[in-house]
Amino acid sequence: MSDAWTWHGGALAAAQRYFGGTDWIDLSTGINPHPWPSAADMVFDWQRLPDPAALAALEAAAASYFGVDPRHVCAVPGSEIGLRLVGALVGGPAQHMAPGYRTHGAMIAGGTAVDPEATRESRGTLILANPNNPDGRVIDGAAVLELLADRDGWLLVDEAFADTDPAHSVAAAVGDDQRLVVFRSFGKFFGLAGARLGFVIAAPALLAALRDRLGAWPLAAAAIAIGTVAYADQGWIAATRARLLREASALDAVLGRHGHQPIGACPLFRLIAVDDTRALFERLARRAILTRPFDDQPRWLRIGLPADGDALARLDAALADG
Repeated sequence: MSDAWTWHGGALAAAQRYFGGTDWIDLSTGINPHPWPSAADMVFDWQRLPDPAALAALEAAAASYFGVDPRHVCAVPGSEIGLRLVGALVGGPAQHMAPGYRTHGAMIAGGTAVDPEATRESRGTLILANPNNPDGRVIDGAAVLELLADRDGWLLVDEAFADTDPAHSVAAAVGDDQRLVVFRSFGKFFGLAGARLGFVIAAPALLAALRDRLGAWPLAAAAIAIGTVAYADQGWIAATRARLLREASALDAVLGRHGHQPIGACPLFRLIAVDDTRALFERLARRAILTRPFDDQPRWLRIGLPADGDALARLDAALADG
């Protein structure tokens, strides 16, 4: 199976070239199919460099949304870059929970994988995601913080999918003397991955080193403006959380009707385990539906949330046409 589809979700152009067809449905990512709507109406001054005061206002808005002190928040051009920069700053030895997001294994040179059941006995720096990607596993926040106790390294928690239900977030536990770092993504929940906006929540000393690495003007003016307004849109945020739960339940019903047991608690995607993932992936792709297989988990197929009833009906029909 091509690395274009197993490496990362969103390789729609590669699928179109290989399988042909038009009117594709991209279910290969965990990005909200209902983006924050007001971004399309905003106007940006593309002739001016981003203003430092505007960046500070974005970080303050994000801090309020996360429930943390603004001193502990640094905006980055996507949480992917934040993960890699912090990994370089922290250094090893390190372990990352597996299965998990591919970048976690690349953040710190020489890092090794550890089974979720073995994390309590792990030493050094530990990297995990909550909710986890790709299986959607959710760990209670108190249990996550227990992994920080008596640790001789850092606890790095990737909360890229936490916006759908922030109850399990440990961001509020970040402090000046805690070896805890939390990463948040804007694009997934707000459906605007192209804005390339993320956040690192950590002690000010670590953030100072991070800002030095980022240099001047780390974010585009558009990302700063969009994020600042979107994080304050409490009505849309609450309505979207409820909507995603309803639509995830509808997806579960379709998958269950065709004999698949949905795995995961993150409403932006579901995972299924099948005997012949390649055959199912290609069957869906030949019906212009892109999903996400994994080269290291050959029985897994991740399916993102369809955007509407028509897309869900097309998935239903494709799963039935075996």
